[in-house]
Amino acid sequence: MIITGADVHVTGTGRNYVTLVVHTDEGIVGLGDATVNGRELAVASYLRDHLVPLLIGRDAFATEDTWQYLYRGAYWRRGPITMAAIAAVDVALWDIKAKAAEMPLYQLLGGASRNRLRAYGHAQGRDAEELLRSVRQRMDEGFTAVRVQVGVPGLEKSYGVVSDPGASSAYEPAQGFQRPDEELWDTERYLLHIPSVFAAVREHVGDDVALLHDVHHRLTPTEATRLARSLEPYHPFWIEDPTPAENAKLFRQLRQSTTAPIAIGEVFNTIWDYGPLLEERLIDYARSAVTHAGGLTAMKKLLDYAGVYNVRSGIHGPSDISPVGFAAALHLDTAIHNFGIQEYMGYPERVFELFSVGHFFQDGHLHVSDAPGLGVEFDVAAAEESEYRAAYLPVARLVDGTMHDW
Repeated sequence: MIITGADVHVTGTGRNYVTLVVHTDEGIVGLGDATVNGRELAVASYLRDHLVPLLIGRDAFATEDTWQYLYRGAYWRRGPITMAAIAAVDVALWDIKAKAAEMPLYQLLGGASRNRLRAYGHAQGRDAEELLRSVRQRMDEGFTAVRVQVGVPGLEKSYGVVSDPGASSAYEPAQGFQRPDEELWDTERYLLHIPSVFAAVREHVGDDVALLHDVHHRLTPTEATRLARSLEPYHPFWIEDPTPAENAKLFRQLRQSTTAPIAIGEVFNTIWDYGPLLEERLIDYARSAVTHAGGLTAMKKLLDYAGVYNVRSGIHGPSDISPVGFAAALHLDTAIHNFGIQEYMGYPERVFELFSVGHFFQDGHLHVSDAPGLGVEFDVAAAEESEYRAAYLPVARLVDGTMHDW
């Protein structure tokens, strides 16, 4: 089967997405997701101008060879734009291959290792009272694992917390429409506040609900150690991105100082970013996304590598990864042996004007589609009528005016 063409669609219905549609000489079409939040036009150009012309005439089934060709052939390797573009091609080719085989994609990745996938939802509130209501809402929806984020006293905004106390899990964190919003951050206030919030949530929900927390890279290793120790009595499922991971060796201090599980990797885009984090088992969960880390071909290798060191998956699943990228993650989750948990933020309803999906959420778990391929359909006509509008995630600035490392 030969690739005859590919189209790139930048859409703005509900969320901004970059969707690749690959065509073949036998009429089978594959879908890929290349969305990089706030940099959609950059990755769309990379695909249109540099990768799509290289695909014409290639074997649509040659996923490994095409991956290596695109990664090595550019000379310039790695980086979020390059790896998201390669991921879109890779997932589209796997979609084509599975459709041709008339199998759900997970069957080509080794078959099903489980029949459902535990998911965690997002709960947030400007204060502890709002947070508790949000946690109860997620529990009523069936979640048995919930990420808890709360406002910090004295700060007007906190990332991951929106002003609407009744917001669904699919809130929109990218609110800067001309440039990234700058949010003030106070580490000491945060460190003093979070333990009491965890205590209140744990008392409210008991021990049967897993609690997760995302620090968004805002602490030094010493500060992260202080946080982790303070949360140990409430047995968090994980503490995510407690400190920037560019220097993996700094995680040795954290690992030696706490028993709280650590999750890292949503901003990583290759297996090479993990290195000592896996080999010294400095983390417990690998968080990279299929969309941002080179697609299924690369992520399968990464998670098999992680499994050697008893590190489990916790694939990034925000609403700024399209339903195509999310479906790819569910197929990989279903096949690997070291699955941990799957983030499920959900989507605004308008997103489903463009995407039809076969996967679904029920009783705290996600269920992968058994349709051939990914189990996702894309409405090209509706996509062409949608309007892209730039939106950016916020950045943090310390209360003294210094731009924060995060």
